[in-house]
Amino acid sequence: MAERFIFTKYRTSCYHCHEDADQVIKAVSSQAQVACANCGATRIFVPRVEDVSAAGTYTPISCYDIWNLETVAPCKNCGVEGPHDLIVGCNQFTTRCRNCGYTHFYKFNLEYVAQCPIEEKKE
Repeated sequence: MAERFIFTKYRTSCYHCHEDADQVIKAVSSQAQVACANCGATRIFVPRVEDVSAAGTYTPISCYDIWNLETVAPCKNCGVEGPHDLIVGCNQFTTRCRNCGYTHFYKFNLEYVAQCPIEEKKE
C-alpha cells in the first residue's frame, strides 16, 4: 500500500499475549490497525467518519485502557507534516491533525493473530 498516513508504536502490555511489547499502530484511508510486535495479534478498524468542520475528538469508549497518543504524520487534508492526536480504544480509533483539525474516526471491525498486511513505506 503506497499511502502513508500514521505509522507509530506504543509500548504496553498486549491484550492477547500479556507481554510488554510494542503495539504497532498504522492508519491509512482504508483501515487502521493495532498489531502486537510480539505475538502478531491485530485489531482492524474500518473508517466511519472523516470531518474537518468540527473541532475536537469523538468520545472514546473502551473495555481496555484508552491510549491518548501523539505522533508526527503528514495530514491527508492540509498536507502539513505535524502533530496528530491518536485515541485508541478496543472499539474505536481516532486521528486528528492539530494543524487543521481533520479528524478521521475508525470503528472496530475484526481481530486476528497473523502478520499485518499494511506494509511500511520503504525509505
